[in-house]
Amino acid sequence: MPLTHTDKAFEQDLRDLREKLLAMGAKVEGLIAQSMLALTERDSALAEKVVHADKDVNRLEIEVDELCRRILALRQPAASDLRLITTALKIVTDLERIGDLAVNIAERSMDLNQVPPLAPYVDTPRLAELAQQQVKRSLDAFVSGDATKAEEVLQGDDLLDALFLKIFNELLAYMMEDSKNIRRATALMFIAKHLERIGDHAMNVAEMVVYMVRGKDIRHPRSRNLGD
Repeated sequence: MPLTHTDKAFEQDLRDLREKLLAMGAKVEGLIAQSMLALTERDSALAEKVVHADKDVNRLEIEVDELCRRILALRQPAASDLRLITTALKIVTDLERIGDLAVNIAERSMDLNQVPPLAPYVDTPRLAELAQQQVKRSLDAFVSGDATKAEEVLQGDDLLDALFLKIFNELLAYMMEDSKNIRRATALMFIAKHLERIGDHAMNVAEMVVYMVRGKDIRHPRSRNLGD
């Protein structure tokens, strides 16, 4: 669990930092869900709302950056708090990029909504659910300061990658079956890739949580040893 400080103002700053990151995380989780609903329900108006909502994610990113700078300028954080602040600065970048990817999905959805659906959407919404869960779990690990929960996010990425590969191969088969399917299948491939990238950003968050808690950088495969 996060440490409690005798300096109440400092503790409040750290609490505000966590809350802003949680708010940003909840926002991007919602954008992922809405962008997929815009696709499955063929709701272009909802897709446009996702596009416009990205400004709220960008605003939160700026607020988190400014708060981190203020804490660094006014406080004298210990090593563990310094790791928390530097972790927040990295996490906020991943969350902002997740928001951008949700917008990309919404924009692809608007294009696909103009033409008949290629096939029933089954695996793609499931992929979105997995990506959204990974984002939530990584943020939960950050807020609770739980490296074990972060490791579970890292281990859960294999399922997301396997489902992405399944979708990719199915869409490739549609393209080979009929050249008229190429445009729609390509758009769906991009959506699946965006979702897979969201999972990667959740992985980044989880890796930074391990660093924050243990002081060990596991971002590169050769340095990752979850048993340590």
